[in-house]
Amino acid sequence: MTATPSPTILRAHAEQARADELAVLGRIDDRERPPGWRLSPWAVVTFVLGGRVADGSEITPKYIGDRRLVEIAVATLATDRALLLLGVPGTAKTWLSEHLAAAISADSTLLVQGTAGTGEDSIRYGWNYARLLAEGPSRAALVPSPTMVGMERGAIVRVEELTRIPSDVQDALITVLSEKALPIPELGEEVQAVQGFNVIATANNRDRGVNELSSALKRRFNTVILPLPSSVAEEVEIVQRRVTEMGRALAIPAEAPALEEIRRIVMIFRELRSGQTEDGKNKLKVPSATLSTAEAIAVVNQGLSLAAHFGDGRLSPRDIAAGLTGAVVRDPVQDAAVWREYLETVMKERAGWRDLYKACREAAD
Repeated sequence: MTATPSPTILRAHAEQARADELAVLGRIDDRERPPGWRLSPWAVVTFVLGGRVADGSEITPKYIGDRRLVEIAVATLATDRALLLLGVPGTAKTWLSEHLAAAISADSTLLVQGTAGTGEDSIRYGWNYARLLAEGPSRAALVPSPTMVGMERGAIVRVEELTRIPSDVQDALITVLSEKALPIPELGEEVQAVQGFNVIATANNRDRGVNELSSALKRRFNTVILPLPSSVAEEVEIVQRRVTEMGRALAIPAEAPALEEIRRIVMIFRELRSGQTEDGKNKLKVPSATLSTAEAIAVVNQGLSLAAHFGDGRLSPRDIAAGLTGAVVRDPVQDAAVWREYLETVMKERAGWRDLYKACREAAD
């Protein structure tokens, strides 16, 4: 009888995917660690930003950006203040929060995913109603939230898209963050946070229909604003790294994309985001799409999948064009006009871009 192969995890958690690097840092890290932390603040920053360490091991960068911003974020978590990572879509807020939690607590899975439907039980606790009806209120009938688990373990809790959560539910965090305690009035007791507990929240400052944080909740966070990549080269490096990692995880049988193709996609996104060409000579209309770095990564990955399964395995302009058009044209009237104007006034006239221009025209028509 043939054994069934065990399934491969599509996306391992940061502490699983980078367990070897965390182990290396744990061995060589002789600096002071805040209570409940698995690594020192220096080692956490090294894990996130990468670099060569004392035993000669190379730690790969997880976040490419301003070192000082990461240091401020880590220093905040070493205090009793919660951390709010704020920025436009695609600035790696979630990615950074996951890797910070993995380095500090060796567990990035204590996650509250913010949506319009997120209820207070996601932040406080819920009940197993079968046991509640059968036995009455008891600790056995209580279903702990990620927040409660993090408080009991002394671990980092992540709250994603905080401003998507209804305002009255957001405010359930106030007591947790100020008193470091979670009352359970039904049982006449409370859960007190142990050392190592803290909260990393993320929020998108360009989303529509968000719920603003109350001033009481804002005061309990230190805010770090994550910017978009400062240069074409920096953004190209981010896209290249993530595409390579995701290509391995998804086992896409295609050649690694040429750096020039990634650079062209990044430049298009940056120009349309900023409303002007890279040289600053031409003003451009801005589409409604965010055109983030994350979307550039998605365009490249889609192109690689097309090249692998329906082409010769090499990323071509035709493979890129459909993803580019889909990323830019979210509004079929307004964005389509912006995209056509960009094709005719910028891409058509740019030396060496004729092949991409033709492919994008075909995809847009």
